Amino acid sequence: MRRLLACALLAASCATAPHPTRVDVRVVTDEADAVLNILDKRAAKQAIAEADWQRLFASEGFVRLEKREKSLKREFGEETIRKFVLSDELLAKRPMLARILADWKHADLTAAAQRALAYLPPNATIRAKIYPVIKPATNSFVFELDTDPAIFKYIEDEPRDEFERTMSHELHHVGFSVCSEDNGSLPPNIRRAVNWIGAFGEGFAVLAAAGGPDQPPQARYLNVWTEEMAKLDPNFRAVDSFLLDVAEGRLSEEATQEKAFTFFGMLGPWYTVGWKVDTVIEKALGREVLIDAMCHPQKLLATYSRAADLYERGTGEKLPRWSARLVELVSAP
Repeated sequence: MRRLLACALLAASCATAPHPTRVDVRVVTDEADAVLNILDKRAAKQAIAEADWQRLFASEGFVRLEKREKSLKREFGEETIRKFVLSDELLAKRPMLARILADWKHADLTAAAQRALAYLPPNATIRAKIYPVIKPATNSFVFELDTDPAIFKYIEDEPRDEFERTMSHELHHVGFSVCSEDNGSLPPNIRRAVNWIGAFGEGFAVLAAAGGPDQPPQARYLNVWTEEMAKLDPNFRAVDSFLLDVAEGRLSEEATQEKAFTFFGMLGPWYTVGWKVDTVIEKALGREVLIDAMCHPQKLLATYSRAADLYERGTGEKLPRWSARLVELVSAP
């Protein structure tokens, strides 16, 4: 433990503080505050006024959440939330929700953003609003990254340090959007394959949130992570086969989407295989090479192959490899 703490302090002292103009992160809790106000009244057996509901429905968090859900053709609106907030199940969670929200309000989001920036190119900026929300669905997500980046975080019994780590992961996604490339000149099948190589950004965000390749990733879900990493070789081959099928035109666009989404899961191959690819590249070739390869997905597989050769010679660890045909098809000339 003492050694890990020393390493963490050393890493922190060596990190470059982000330029103030590169980071603009704000927490907006008005939706959660409004829900808790109603729950407090319910617990105290007080009448809930229509003004209490209107405070909730006019909150920035609710307005943007409703916009997001409706953009996905999901049933969501004032009546959905009324029924949810009036449920006995939610009322029983009131003490936990209040405690966690109060704790999250003191999160060090500057440090969270700094961890993300350490794995982004120098021109990257992180501008986002973070919405801790109390809502029926237990998912968290990013929204409107191209216009007004938002991170919606479902409030659950998650300690502040894990919340900060989660925000580092999501803030990395926000900053990583600077790396989007125009692959319109590529043949359609190759373009689709290259675009899905970009999904390894999940593993990239895991690496950034951990603070480096030697830090434990996904501490809160360590059991799940360990189970998934035990399947690294077959998962690597499954992603390789999928990308090759896409690049060679054996999958329709619909089938491509369907298969690709099976690699997300809670911590599926886009996370674990992506993390392994990224850590090998960083350890063998350096962080700058890794960032460049992640920002240019056509380079990623070939860069990993080069890094894997060096890594194996240095460590003796046998690594899974991409098929030569796949690397040939998707690599930049």
